[in-house]
Amino acid sequence: QVQLVESGGGLVQVGGSLRLSCAASGRFSSINTMNWYRQAPGNQRELVAGLTRDGTPNYADSVKGRFTISRDNAKNTVYLQMNSLKPEDTAVYYCNADVRSPWRPTTNFWGQGTQVTVSS
Repeated sequence: QVQLVESGGGLVQVGGSLRLSCAASGRFSSINTMNWYRQAPGNQRELVAGLTRDGTPNYADSVKGRFTISRDNAKNTVYLQMNSLKPEDTAVYYCNADVRSPWRPTTNFWGQGTQVTVSS
């Protein structure tokens, strides 16, 4: 099985920064796109940022210029650097990945989530 484990969430003041990490472990051959989603109370889960294996990023309009997604393929880890945080960034942040294995079709996995709270 594949596990995605997020870390780096916490409480930060408006204008501050946090760096989230998500490490994949288990049995697989490679990981295609890795994404960060978030879900605030009462809201639907939304895509924050995604990054293909070859390094092509995409961002939600609400975080462009403030958040940066990156990955280390050797470590099977994706990062989300969040700067200039706003109260509306408060949410549970989830890691998501398309995982390739020789013995099954490419499968999408989710992490358990990490809480980010931005206080004003």
